[in-house]
Amino acid sequence: MAGDKVEKLPRKTYEKELLRLQMELAKLQEWVRAEDARLVVIFEGRDAAGKGGTIKRVTEHLNPRVARIAALPKPTERERSQWYFQRYIQHLPAAGEIVLFDRSWYNRAGVEQVMGFCTKEEYQLFLRQCPLFERMLVEDGILLRKYWFSVSDEEQQDRFRRRLEDPLRRWKLSRMDLESITRWEEYSRAKDQMMVHTDITEAPWYVVESDDKRRARVNMIAHLLGSVPYQDVLPPVLDLPERPDATGYERPPRHLQNYVPDHAANL
Repeated sequence: MAGDKVEKLPRKTYEKELLRLQMELAKLQEWVRAEDARLVVIFEGRDAAGKGGTIKRVTEHLNPRVARIAALPKPTERERSQWYFQRYIQHLPAAGEIVLFDRSWYNRAGVEQVMGFCTKEEYQLFLRQCPLFERMLVEDGILLRKYWFSVSDEEQQDRFRRRLEDPLRRWKLSRMDLESITRWEEYSRAKDQMMVHTDITEAPWYVVESDDKRRARVNMIAHLLGSVPYQDVLPPVLDLPERPDATGYERPPRHLQNYVPDHAANL
């Protein structure tokens, strides 16, 4: 899609639809809890493809005790000696939970393969074992959804440039992220190989075109909602109790406690 210009979704249209979808996500969350379902959503793609922003919108109004994000750091020495999938297994959901993987076991098929962080034998073993691993997850009842966020090289470079100039987003960039610019074709070949081996019937890949972040977010969320057979779960009836009459409690004097200064008063 290099060279193609994507028409941006108007902000008002985006915000209206995003709010509607987030209300549906809240219903999905309650269904997952009520049905003791286990939902895993994998977010993969190139650096600056919009994964993090989409995850943020997915979880914005959800209960963090139900929907949690798994964003693992680089493996420790001990984890490097384990079976590759072992460190990810402990983050899989229990009954009534949703886990969003901000990158996942597919690190081995992408950055580890391209940057030489794994051996050729480890990479080939991953390609053989990954479909078996995911089939076991699905056979055990886990709802597994996999999304690849696709961004053009021009748009990625523009986003990198904006991040470099923005002190609030500068932390999102690393030297390895910038090096990915010089390895565009290598990452493309690695992604193609990954798709050939791991785009399986039980757990297919879904590609999200993400040159327009707004479109990517609503498209991905709408697809996720449409792929899960959730139903509206009636919440329990709650009644706000009457506040009881005072029984003589007196608040301690203010000077006995440390209060945060009223910074807002000086604005």
